[in-house]
Amino acid sequence: MTYRVELTRRARRNLHRLFQQIDAAESGHARAWFNTLEAAILSLEEKPGRCPATPEDKKLRHLLHGHGRNIYRVIFRIDERQAVVTVLQVRHGARRPLEGP
Repeated sequence: MTYRVELTRRARRNLHRLFQQIDAAESGHARAWFNTLEAAILSLEEKPGRCPATPEDKKLRHLLHGHGRNIYRVIFRIDERQAVVTVLQVRHGARRPLEGP
């Protein structure tokens, strides 16, 4: 089954800020990394259940992207009936746990 991937306004804001923070408009390396993050998010259209539940809320899942100190968490929920994956947030892995999506 293929899922539709939707981003909340918050997730879009997170991505926009991240793009600016890493200076992806000016750095080819940063832009390439950002493109891999976007591709990872879009890959949730196939088998989003492959990602583990978040420690904060077992109803949510997260996709980890990056390595070392640059790991980002793509936090999302799956609506099986509607076949929709809703990306709630994109956060740096070192940030405190979620208090509420």
